[in-house]
Amino acid sequence: MSEIAEKRVISRQEIKELNQKYKSLSVVDRIKTLYEDFEQAEVMVTSSFAATSAFLLKLFSEVNTDQIIYFIDTGYHFDETLNYKKQLIDTYNLNVKSVSALKHEHEFTTKDKTWSKNPDFCCSINKVKPLEIIKNKYTVWVSGLMEWQSDHRNTLDIFEQRGEILKFYPLLDVSREERDDFIKKHNLPFHPLVSKGYHSIGCKHCTVPGKDRSGRWNNNPKTECGLHL
Repeated sequence: MSEIAEKRVISRQEIKELNQKYKSLSVVDRIKTLYEDFEQAEVMVTSSFAATSAFLLKLFSEVNTDQIIYFIDTGYHFDETLNYKKQLIDTYNLNVKSVSALKHEHEFTTKDKTWSKNPDFCCSINKVKPLEIIKNKYTVWVSGLMEWQSDHRNTLDIFEQRGEILKFYPLLDVSREERDDFIKKHNLPFHPLVSKGYHSIGCKHCTVPGKDRSGRWNNNPKTECGLHL
């Protein structure tokens, strides 16, 4: 599919109408309807291939296997994450593309061990900035956030304007129990570190075992990498 010539601007009224329209839809119907309201070339999907990423990825694979799934390769992922990514690509026939920081900027964070001094800056270089480069050409950004995962997330709507892009959270109101039931029913593969007590999995320097997101940025008040703020 060809690229959209000019990025669409979605008005506040249109966002309000989208939220009203999608609220009563099932998760699968939300994803199907997305491609009625937006061209595929307007849609950006990202995945961290973390704890239960298979949930959203399986749903997308059933609706549109042509959709590009962007993976932000920070250079600091666990080997288990990279193996899990390959497993899900093979299982669901995903069209995955990796994006990463500029080589010299990533090397700086490695030598500097920036994650130990200023994790916000490390995330900015290795996560936020690489995505900013491609984000500008898309109208809507799909994310698998669920409102029960953190205080910040339970204040969101299904569609939210974030800077220059419209965020779409098709799983937002899915409960933990509903997610787990879906995973069990469809026998979805968990990230291998989940069985070792990791419930939220990011870079290896900043992730320890812990419930929900408590194992991220241990001993630091930080709860988000900055991508979704």
